[in-house]
Amino acid sequence: MQNFTSIKDAYNIQNLVNEALLMKKMPHSDKHLGKHKTIGLLFFNSSLRTRLSTQKAAQNLGLEVMVMNVGADSWQLEMNEGVIMNGDKAEHISEAAAVIGQYCDIVGVRSFPGLLDREEDYSEKVLNQFMKYTGKPIISLESATRHPLQSLTDLITIHEYKTVARPKVVLTWAPHVKALPQCVPNSFAEWMNHSDVDFTIAHPKGYELAPEFAGDANICYDPAEAFDGADFIYAKNWSSYQEYGKILSSDPAWMVTMDKMKRTNNAKFMHCLPVRRNVVVEDAVLDSEHSIVVQQAGNRVWAAQVVLKEMLLTQMRTESPYLF
Repeated sequence: MQNFTSIKDAYNIQNLVNEALLMKKMPHSDKHLGKHKTIGLLFFNSSLRTRLSTQKAAQNLGLEVMVMNVGADSWQLEMNEGVIMNGDKAEHISEAAAVIGQYCDIVGVRSFPGLLDREEDYSEKVLNQFMKYTGKPIISLESATRHPLQSLTDLITIHEYKTVARPKVVLTWAPHVKALPQCVPNSFAEWMNHSDVDFTIAHPKGYELAPEFAGDANICYDPAEAFDGADFIYAKNWSSYQEYGKILSSDPAWMVTMDKMKRTNNAKFMHCLPVRRNVVVEDAVLDSEHSIVVQQAGNRVWAAQVVLKEMLLTQMRTESPYLF
């Protein structure tokens, strides 16, 4: 695995899941792989689980870790080519990323969309500029359109908690107080469409995901019907893709409630966190045995660790092919 920016970089997702669950039992068995190597984690926006879990995973593999809040801890970076830099951006990405590549063996990048220009956001400029200029493997810590580490975590969690061979998995839109990006639902849908699950996406009309992400999922516009017989309920808000970045609904009928959970097959409730209580999901669900959001968050370590292990092994094969 050279880079990890989407499911396209995962050669065999079931092998990744199986390996991650083995790591969970033996977290320090590969500590030698990262010896004398450094990972840089660059954050353009806030993070709790991604920051801590990736740092923990890297340390489990013996990597040295450097963390930077870009813009707060560094110069503001100019991402566009051929510009006259007479504004508030003091450093161009071409120099900054190249320098970071001198210091790091792997670079993690977390960025968010602006939710103003769909074409701009979906071009993944920040992620692609780092891939272009660092000269080192890139791991996405979330981007404008995807959150692959979260989605791998979700698949690991579903595999760990499923009680039937092919569970019904429902991604349900839920209301929120502000416009949020499509990256988590995009990525979750992408990974579920490549997994052996019965997959449904439930949302109000106008909240359809981009077709390349929705794929062959069943689409449901009823806030309760999709719950029927479900084994996993994954709640997440996102703003409109068609009317890009807009909030089209705040209907509280889409909040996840215990009444809706009673329609399921004793389903587990999932959310990537942070979650707004009694807006996205009511307390009664979050505080019940249905909720596995904390266990899900715990699996973020093993998702990051299995990806970093694969990236380190790829580096070793390149640097010392005679060992393999």
